[in-house]
Amino acid sequence: MDNMTDVTAAVDQIDLSTNPILLKLSSTSIPHHTYPHTLSMTADELITNVPLPADSNETHTKNLFFKDKKHGLFLVCACTDAEVNTKELGKMLKLEGKVNLRLADEKVLMEKLGVKKGCVGPLAIMNNADKDVTLVLDEGLMSKAKVHSHPLRNDASTALVPSDLLKFITECGVEPTMIAFGKKGDAAPLLAGKVPSSRPDGDKSSSKPKLPPKDKNAPKAANQNKKQTKKGETQLALKWKKEENFAMWYTDVIVLSEMISYYDISGCYILRPWSYKIWELIQDWFNIQIRKLDVENSYFPMFVSKDRLEKEKDHVEGFAPEVAWVTKSGEGDLAAPIAVRPTSETIMYPAFADWIRSHRDLPLKLNQWSNVDEGVFVAGGHTAHASFEDANVMVRQALDLYRRVYEELLAVPVVPGYKTEKEKFAGGHSTTTVEAYVPVAGRAIQGATSHHLGQNFGKMFDINYQDEKGESQIVWQTSWGLTTRTIGVMVMVHGDDTGLVLPPKIAPLQAVIVPIVSKKHPLENFSEYCGGIIKSLQDKDIRCKLDDRSIYNPGWKYAHWEQKGVPIRIEVGPRDLENKQVRLVVRFNGEKIDVGVDDLADTIAKKLDEVQQGMFAKALQFRYRVERLCPNLELHNLVLTPWCGGEHQDWEEWVKNKSREESLESRGEAGEDDRTATSVAAKTLCIPFDQPELPEGTKCIASGLPATCWVMWGRSY
Repeated sequence: MDNMTDVTAAVDQIDLSTNPILLKLSSTSIPHHTYPHTLSMTADELITNVPLPADSNETHTKNLFFKDKKHGLFLVCACTDAEVNTKELGKMLKLEGKVNLRLADEKVLMEKLGVKKGCVGPLAIMNNADKDVTLVLDEGLMSKAKVHSHPLRNDASTALVPSDLLKFITECGVEPTMIAFGKKGDAAPLLAGKVPSSRPDGDKSSSKPKLPPKDKNAPKAANQNKKQTKKGETQLALKWKKEENFAMWYTDVIVLSEMISYYDISGCYILRPWSYKIWELIQDWFNIQIRKLDVENSYFPMFVSKDRLEKEKDHVEGFAPEVAWVTKSGEGDLAAPIAVRPTSETIMYPAFADWIRSHRDLPLKLNQWSNVDEGVFVAGGHTAHASFEDANVMVRQALDLYRRVYEELLAVPVVPGYKTEKEKFAGGHSTTTVEAYVPVAGRAIQGATSHHLGQNFGKMFDINYQDEKGESQIVWQTSWGLTTRTIGVMVMVHGDDTGLVLPPKIAPLQAVIVPIVSKKHPLENFSEYCGGIIKSLQDKDIRCKLDDRSIYNPGWKYAHWEQKGVPIRIEVGPRDLENKQVRLVVRFNGEKIDVGVDDLADTIAKKLDEVQQGMFAKALQFRYRVERLCPNLELHNLVLTPWCGGEHQDWEEWVKNKSREESLESRGEAGEDDRTATSVAAKTLCIPFDQPELPEGTKCIASGLPATCWVMWGRSY
């Protein structure tokens, strides 16, 4: 039910599943990596907002779309440091007669390439159905390790190696013109040449452009906006600061800490053991809690028929799932296409209708651990009850478990409450939510939801039962979901410029032992001592490990485990052996303590509890104001305001639009792309369960009508 994203997408919820560029790249098996970033209208903004690592030999593209009345349309794509001289471009393209190249307006851009201003790039050539746009590529792009280009939107970029970029272009039936643009300040560039066609009807003698010989002595282009690696810095160091570039920092952290690896299919990734162990610890705790509520685990097929999927679409206003279809089995076509489940209702509820006959079959309470799309794992609860009230109790019980997952396990404070009518699940009676907050980004993020479905799905799937009077009744249902997004939220809230900072309760390792070995003091000298420490900690159920790898020195190991967020590091040196002690280093606050080995297990157990509480207390200090809306949004606050009720959806939309206008005006910006994943507009996050007193006569912030409750606003992912 929850349309939640995974660890990687928790920063920016950009839906790229139907992006035509990425679909074509996948269908042609072209490796690519697409990532979200701050909306950037120009190449200069890209260099500032999305700087590429200094030693990567990668580039964004500078893109210009020209129109000439006589010679037609030209899309010029070059390295960001290239000098594109409009006056010389005609000669370089060998255009005859009078040449008057001018930048085409946005209307022509949309008509010919299907993109708005600021979103164009070489990949947009796919949309030129009339094949009347000449694509001009800078030969300098061909010498780069990777080329980063917009996939028809300027809040994301797709990285391709140059040969794959050319492959994509030729797959679109386009033969690009190559020009060796000079860099700014260089001598005049070379004239144009054509790339030999790789299409069946073209010249098959070559499929790659011939490039001028490289000057081995040529200096590398400097880029003041790129991050420089400091002398002595290891490959473990993050390249980005959390406060400076949050999105790139987040990607850096989850990759370098070995939580995920990217996959060759866009949108898919691998959950590595470090992140999956965190998910298993959440599962273990959650399974214990739901069993106390008589909820049982089950598993249903991942496929759903088209008829069942259409049934939900016909009954639920606003239900429009983006679905992956399976149409073949081996070489043959299936008799009817089947879909990979977007949600579980259409798979589970026909079975509910078969199983439920009498009031004695109620309540039916099931949970399913599954993955819903490209690696997003979810705990999805679905229950059926005899009354509205029983279902409502289940909704609140499930939501409270989600609150506890965030607050007790992940040390992340959340605000529980109701979604407004505008924001609730379209097919349900009401939606409750827990909303988390990321202070650095100044944005809220939906942590988990629990829905009261009413009887809508019972009517849809004929889930009836006979009550004690023998009369037929329709069940009342709930659904609730928690996903691996929880891990992403935790990373965003607690992580720092070194890497992960893990709460002890969900840390795969709670303590790691690092012996300080040397030629004079080899590892063998520490084996028995460290073995005793391991046993004492394991007897206390503390998850621990001895790092006895001989190829790394102690300093490297310190950096490695700090980056992975292990709560406590146990250092054992030669003097510690003599004094029967160890040194503890706490990841959360850098505290260092010398502890006797006899008291070590009890001390560490106590320290882990202190760290868990300290992390929650630190995260609880987010700013939560009951004041003016827009000024406080700019200060990265959540804002609580009087409200006239969830039924006034028109005023909710008015606040959203008004807050966008005021925020853009205060920033001196003309507008924002409607498709951006990080809008400056405010939206209702929830109507908190914990309501402050509402003085009589208080007016709604928007409509001026009498207020009936307090509502929490914020910018959201």
